[in-house]
Amino acid sequence: MDQSTHDVRRASWLNIITECQQRPAGVSAKQWLADNGVKEKAYYYWLRKLRREACEQIQLPAVTAPPEVSFAEFNVPASNTVNPTASGNAVAVIRTNVATLEVTDDISEPILKVLLQEVLHA
Repeated sequence: MDQSTHDVRRASWLNIITECQQRPAGVSAKQWLADNGVKEKAYYYWLRKLRREACEQIQLPAVTAPPEVSFAEFNVPASNTVNPTASGNAVAVIRTNVATLEVTDDISEPILKVLLQEVLHA
């Protein structure tokens, strides 16, 4: 098939595919194709072909390596005493082997949820 024939067929099928995609709600593609005298195998052949052409034209950004992650170790003094909070209104204290988390009554629900998830995984 020469390029001009391909271009004419491509334009024709692009129109058919667009009309099928804009069919009324409740009408299946199979029903629309039958009502409009379009062969189902030909429709899906051209749909796949045009989608492939569209994907080939998309310029994807170059994949870059994720940034390097580094960790810093710091010493936490061992203490068995509970330090009062700055405001003094802790409503809950959660202690683990390595950390103590004091929660005040003005903490937001999303932050509390994240903190509790992290404490569970610590």
